[in-house]
Amino acid sequence: MTDHLLITHAHLVVDTGYEIADGWVAIADGTVTAVGPGGSEPPLAEGGRTIDAAGRLVTAGLINTHHHMYQNLTRAFAPSADGSLFEWLTTLYPVWAGLDEESTYVSSYLAMTELLMGGCTTSMDHHYVHPRPRLIDAQIRAAREIGFRFHATRGSMTRSVEDGGLPPASVVQDKDAVLADSERLVTTYHERGAGAMIQVALAPCSPFSVQKDVMIETAQLAERLDVRLHTHLAEDHDEDAYCLETYGMRPVDYFEEVGWLTDRSWVAHCVYPDDAEIVRLGAAGVGVAHCPSSNMMLAGGTAKVAEMRAAGLPVGLGCDGSSSNDAASLWLEARTALLLSRYRQGPGTPTALNAREVLDVATRGSARCLGRDDIGHLRPGASADVVVWDAHEVSLAGAHTDPVEAWLRTGPARALTTVVAGKVLVDGGEPRLAGLGDALTDHRRVSRRLQRLAD
Repeated sequence: MTDHLLITHAHLVVDTGYEIADGWVAIADGTVTAVGPGGSEPPLAEGGRTIDAAGRLVTAGLINTHHHMYQNLTRAFAPSADGSLFEWLTTLYPVWAGLDEESTYVSSYLAMTELLMGGCTTSMDHHYVHPRPRLIDAQIRAAREIGFRFHATRGSMTRSVEDGGLPPASVVQDKDAVLADSERLVTTYHERGAGAMIQVALAPCSPFSVQKDVMIETAQLAERLDVRLHTHLAEDHDEDAYCLETYGMRPVDYFEEVGWLTDRSWVAHCVYPDDAEIVRLGAAGVGVAHCPSSNMMLAGGTAKVAEMRAAGLPVGLGCDGSSSNDAASLWLEARTALLLSRYRQGPGTPTALNAREVLDVATRGSARCLGRDDIGHLRPGASADVVVWDAHEVSLAGAHTDPVEAWLRTGPARALTTVVAGKVLVDGGEPRLAGLGDALTDHRRVSRRLQRLAD
């Protein structure tokens, strides 16, 4: 947990297009102070630690741009395994209605730990189920105890099944309660500037789960408070049908009408915009959280990542919820994004992503979605979020020519060392968190309690 680190002998990916084959990175007081080639390392401050990364890839920490952490309480939940997105949601909403501060805290603690083990150093969470107050406060408490860089998003649902929506009334709130709590969270917790550990964004769940005035007034509040906006958009064909029937327009048209077509916004999934809508989103600077495993698990389509990047959209990576993906590994999402792009586009085509492009999506692209430039790279002055990657020597046998391609095309890879803000949180492949044992015990208990609600 030292404040001075020197990581040496690495294949170091400093930034997009900037690699050092035998490199080092120096860290002090939570910041990258210098990088360079082997043989030019600076002296280590007294009490500091050197990490020898010989033969290993070192990158900036991966960044998760879409998640639902509470869903690890219902992971691999058999009753929800089949059916459409809407059917899946209506099966699980009554179970999630049992969430309280304890269950939200332990699910967040476990989710952040799992993300760290997969090389993720920053994550947002889209928490939109609020059967009880101050659940996001519990998430922020978990992040602070761990030392995890966290973007809380104040999600909301105001349209229950009685109002033509999907969720039961027990998990929705009225507009005034949503807006008041949104402002409270921003005022209480939101940190600004480089190195911020906790930030808050505003995040109505989806076009079909809140009324139009909630979308409009949330965008206005975000403008006044100068925070970002997040929601699901164009995720499913049912959403198209719902927006056409309810609003008389497609989801992207509605998104613009309510004032969200702005570079303050990033959206999850965005599977079904047409080509003209992609151009409009790109011109506005709207970001997209690409969630490949979740889309495949729910048998949906997948975002047109190459086309979106070409149109100027910031595209980041998201693992999505642990009931629709069931794993929270950004390395796994990166590999899946690589394979899915090649499957969709065809290998060797100009628009199929390679490993470096996927790494760019998972770092620089994700940082842009969150509105940040201090993370996602290792240039001097960056926040010291660093991953030393490891894979078994058997899986790496024969992979001599390109360590970045080998990172995704062999494997599985894991984080040998994960550093957040200069603090080592995963060491030797294991999380070094004092509260993990208690969190696991409590998680087992509350998860079983919640799942009994389905019986």
